[in-house]
Amino acid sequence: MKIAESDLIINPDGSIYHLNLLPGDVAETIITVGDPDRVGEVSKHFDSLELKKGKREFITHTGFVGRKRVTVLSTGIGTDNIDIVFNELDALVNIDFPTRTVKKNLTSLNIIRVGTSGAVQPDIPMGTILASSYGLGLDALMNYYVHELSGDERILLDDIKSHFAQFKNINPYLTAASNNLLNTIGKNMAKGITVTAPGFYAPQGRQVRAKTAIPNFVSLISSFKSNQNQITNLEMETAGIYALAKVLGHNALSVNAILASRVKFEFSNEPDKIVEKAIKMVLEIL
Repeated sequence: MKIAESDLIINPDGSIYHLNLLPGDVAETIITVGDPDRVGEVSKHFDSLELKKGKREFITHTGFVGRKRVTVLSTGIGTDNIDIVFNELDALVNIDFPTRTVKKNLTSLNIIRVGTSGAVQPDIPMGTILASSYGLGLDALMNYYVHELSGDERILLDDIKSHFAQFKNINPYLTAASNNLLNTIGKNMAKGITVTAPGFYAPQGRQVRAKTAIPNFVSLISSFKSNQNQITNLEMETAGIYALAKVLGHNALSVNAILASRVKFEFSNEPDKIVEKAIKMVLEIL
């Protein structure tokens, strides 16, 4: 079926609406970062660069690490932006723009998020590089998509819902990381369940002036355990990345640079060094 112009918006130059990219501009291996300024911090390690483009918060560099073609792209903050980025990345590789139809042979991208996060377990020190074994979403993004769970995901999510029974009007969703990426790029990293919140302050248990509705939020999530699975950290994109990647047939892994301890009320005084460490670990394996 032909995709409507209002559903897939293509700019006059043939690029996709928000990302401002043409089919062919992105590699099949993509690193996503939240901060647009971090794109250059990744691409400075490339052996060569072939493309630099940007629109709004979406900055894209494509080049080579050795013989491997790699794209690094900024998403901005939150799963609302992940919704835009992942649908448009998928369209760039799996939609024929001239005919507005889905290609017969689909491309599966490898997408690695390199982002920052706060730990909710006391034994995870700042400076840890952690790979998310699961993304647990407390936002509403996946209420709008058909999202089927595996047996293991369903069992674990049932345990989580039972533990979080006091969360009113929140419908959490859960998706596992790509096994292949977790066992290669994440092989030597700490691992755990990453909670994706729909905000930075009260949705992550912070209180400045506005009173939080769940004052024991951090202690509640840190106390969850199911077999060997525990919640290790908090951030704002991973669950959306994992869920949309699964829906669209892509592979995803979230690599978290731990900059804060939410249980010790500490924040790193060397955040840039920790992020650089995470970037180098990923690029060395690629």
